[in-house]
Amino acid sequence: MASSTSPKLTRAAAEDLAIAALTFIAREPERLGRFLALSGLDPANMREAAAEPGFLAGILDYLAGDETLLLAFAADAATDPTKIDTARRLLGTTPSS
Repeated sequence: MASSTSPKLTRAAAEDLAIAALTFIAREPERLGRFLALSGLDPANMREAAAEPGFLAGILDYLAGDETLLLAFAADAATDPTKIDTARRLLGTTPSS
């Protein structure tokens, strides 16, 4: 019977991963411009949007929608690309309903 060698992803770790993804996107003007254009955000309202409950999940949704970007981020963050999907699903759920 195979056991998982990686610990279970926590909500806090998923949030950290999403913040790292946003930082990765923001480091390159072309990446950031595309993200802003597709999200409808601009630099002036991004901070306000970041306070919204679904923002971090949205960052990971955006990343998951572009395989090249996803793999580049996973390599940059030295993480398994499947971890991004796990974090995305975790952040897409409400902590307590």
